[in-house]
Amino acid sequence: MAPRNRPAKYWDNRVKKVKSTLFPGLCPCHSDHVNLVEDLSGWDDEQNSARRDPAMRRMFGAHVEGWILLAAVVAPVGAALALTPGRGHLDTADDALILVVVIVAVASTGRRLAAAIAALTSALAFDFFLTRPYNSFRITTHQDLITELLLLVVGLAVGELAARGRSHRLAASDRLDELALLHKVTELTATGQESHVVIQTAVAALRQLLVLRDCSFTRTHPVQIVAHITPQGDLTVGSKSWATESLGLPTKTVDLPARSGGWTLGHFLLAPTPGKPVSHERLIVAVAIADQVGAALVVEHPIPA
Repeated sequence: MAPRNRPAKYWDNRVKKVKSTLFPGLCPCHSDHVNLVEDLSGWDDEQNSARRDPAMRRMFGAHVEGWILLAAVVAPVGAALALTPGRGHLDTADDALILVVVIVAVASTGRRLAAAIAALTSALAFDFFLTRPYNSFRITTHQDLITELLLLVVGLAVGELAARGRSHRLAASDRLDELALLHKVTELTATGQESHVVIQTAVAALRQLLVLRDCSFTRTHPVQIVAHITPQGDLTVGSKSWATESLGLPTKTVDLPARSGGWTLGHFLLAPTPGKPVSHERLIVAVAIADQVGAALVVEHPIPA
């Protein structure tokens, strides 16, 4: 019982003594080390957060796709069931128009597969619940057959248009993200920030832009690297070109030079993520980011004439 009755000051001193023994860098006489540890821990947290975000987006996206496909099956059946009490009063064309609204609602998500499933399910539900003989897939009139075919055609057409619109929106969003990364590095160079700040920002931007596992910068020429990104945004392995849009970047290290005034002032060494396609537009933005680093370096270390 005696140890428990000791004053709180005693336990505070004991805790400080243990900390100073196990973590000598945390004592007041090593304040610089403390700041460094805090900075590094913050940087690790930022990197871990950046790595977790894409994984969370992929997981959330997978759930969204599943819910949309489920809606493509359930919504037309539910709409057809809701129309069954009035099937003797409404014309079949009116029922078909209501199902078209359901198809358009599913197709507006921009998923071709979901739109096709919604169109097929609507046609089957229309035939089973809303045409004579009821609760049967038999088609007895040419008008009902034409209506079902039109449901399929409308669903596929709307789904294709919505999917194209979605792809254009995603492409526009990607271009905005790429421009934002380039602007971040350009702004640092334009405001005269120190080169190491520009390099750190460029490394982070390249990792995000090209979906890299790692990225580093060196002033020395990497002699053993055979994969290079040209100033035109093409990737070459030796003397051969590499199709990054279908194959992604090579699994080995890729060299991205940083240039200014016709001189190569450094190299970004890229460690790609296998199987991640990279568009030509992203490679062009990567070249522009690297050249901004070259512009920052040449200001601090002018090249002799």
